[in-house]
Amino acid sequence: MTTLPAAPLWAGRTLAVVGVVLAAANLRTAVAALSPIVAQIGDDIPLDSIGLGLLGTLPPLCFAVFGLLAPVLQARVRLETLLVVPLVLVVLGHFVRAAAPSFPLLAIGSALAFAGMGVANVALPPVVKKYFPDRIGLMTSLYATVLSLMTFVPPLIAVPVADAAGWRVSLGLWSVFAIAAVVPWVGLLLRERRGRERAAPTDDTASIAIVPPTVAGRTWRSPLAWGMAVLFGTTSLNVYALFAWLPQLLIEDAGVTPAEAGSLLSLYAAVGLPASIIVPMLAVRLRTVWPLLGAGLVFYVSGYLGLLLLPHTLTWLWVALAGAGPLLFPLTLVLINLRTRSGAGSVALSGFTQGIGYVVGAIGPLLFGVLHEVTGGWTAPLVFLLVTVCSILVTGSIVARPRSLEDDWARSAR
Repeated sequence: MTTLPAAPLWAGRTLAVVGVVLAAANLRTAVAALSPIVAQIGDDIPLDSIGLGLLGTLPPLCFAVFGLLAPVLQARVRLETLLVVPLVLVVLGHFVRAAAPSFPLLAIGSALAFAGMGVANVALPPVVKKYFPDRIGLMTSLYATVLSLMTFVPPLIAVPVADAAGWRVSLGLWSVFAIAAVVPWVGLLLRERRGRERAAPTDDTASIAIVPPTVAGRTWRSPLAWGMAVLFGTTSLNVYALFAWLPQLLIEDAGVTPAEAGSLLSLYAAVGLPASIIVPMLAVRLRTVWPLLGAGLVFYVSGYLGLLLLPHTLTWLWVALAGAGPLLFPLTLVLINLRTRSGAGSVALSGFTQGIGYVVGAIGPLLFGVLHEVTGGWTAPLVFLLVTVCSILVTGSIVARPRSLEDDWARSAR
C-alpha cells in the first residue's frame, strides 16, 4: 500500500474525526448495557434461560447477517448514508428496549440496535480510508480504542443507574449518544451532496465504495478474504465465549467469589485497551505483521494453559494474558485498509471479514457451553479454545503477505 504524506488531522475533516469517534462509541453500548441489569429487567419482564440465550446470541448473529448485507447496501447508497441510517436504527432500538412491556419487544428493540451496529461495524473502515488515507493507523487506533472503552464502561454505569432511576432509564440513556453520533454524519452527507451539485466526481475518493456485484462475488473466492474472516472469527469466537462463561469458570475452577469473578471479567476486557491504541499504529509501520500475530497467539496460549494447569495460582495473570490475545481484533480492522487499494475493496473486505467472522463468533459461547455440559468440567472447553487459536498460524501466513484484495479479484477474473 502506498504511503501518503500525512496532512494535519483536523484540516478540513473535523466533522469526520468527530463522526468516527461518536459512531465507534455506539457500536457496543446496546450489547454491554443489558446483561448487568437482567435481574432488574426480570422483575418486570419474565426472562427464562431461553430468552437470555436468545439475547446473548442476537449481537454476533445480527453483526454477521447485516455485516454481509452492508456491501450490497453500499452499492445503492453513499458511504455516509451507510452510517446515518444504521445509527438511526440504534436510536430506535434503544427507545424500543427502554419502553418494552414484554420480552418480544425487548428482543425486537435489541435486534434493531444490533442490526444498525452490524452495518456501522462494516462502514467504519472504509470511512477511515475515504477521509483519512494518510492517517489510517492513527484513526483505526482512535476508533478501536473508543470501541474498547465503550465495551467495559456501560456495565460500570448500568447497575447504579438502574438502581437509582430504573432499568428503563439505564437502557434508554444510551440513545443520547446515538443521537449525537447521527449529527456529524448528516452534516457530512449534506456537504457531499452540495459538492456533487457543483462538480461531478472525478476520482475514486469521490465515488468511493461502489461494489459491482460481479466483483463482490469474487471476494468469496479470495484466499485473503477468507484468511481475514477466519482470523477475525477466531478472535470473536474466543471473546464471546469468555464473556459468556469466564465468571462461572473462575468461580468453579479457580475458587474465586462472584464479586472477584466480575472484577476479573472487567480486567479481561480492560487489558485490550492498550492494544487498541498501539497495534494499528504499529501495523502501518512494520514491514510484516507477523510479530503482532505471534504476540496474539502467545498471549492466548499462555493464558489458556495457565487457566488449565494452575487456575488457583496467579489467576489474574492468566485472565490478563487471555485478554491480551484479542489484540488481533484491532489488527484485523487496520488490515482491512492495508490489504485493499480502493474504497470498493475496503467495503467488500470489511463486509466479508466481519460478516463471516461474526458467524464464527456466534458459535463460540454455544460450543463452549455444550462442552462444559457434556464433560461436567472446564478442561474440554479450554482445550477447544486452544485448538481454535492455533488456526492463527495458518491465517497469519495468508494475511501477513503484502497482497491486496484487488489482486485476488484480478486473478479470479482470468
